[in-house]
Amino acid sequence: MVIWSEVAKADLRSIHDFIAHDSKHYAKKVTQDIREKTDVLDDLPKMGKKVPEVNDEAIRELSLYSYRVIYEIKSQGIFVLAVAHKRRDLKVADVSREQ
Repeated sequence: MVIWSEVAKADLRSIHDFIAHDSKHYAKKVTQDIREKTDVLDDLPKMGKKVPEVNDEAIRELSLYSYRVIYEIKSQGIFVLAVAHKRRDLKVADVSREQ
């Protein structure tokens, strides 16, 4: 099961709100595509690449549009930790493991 952390949900809302300033249609499309891309993680949890800033095999990322979807593979399921713009200087502290 793919579970979104509160931080990741807030990231997605911020992305939506930012894009919606120019286009509500594309804001909805981008955020929906990001959500849908994580749905396949139930069957293919290692489909993403390892996050270089974290260097932990369980912390991985998917890339879509200009965003990195950071997630953690755990025995209880897949936890989406954050959604960050690719140009953002991601720090280990930005990837919260709290569910």
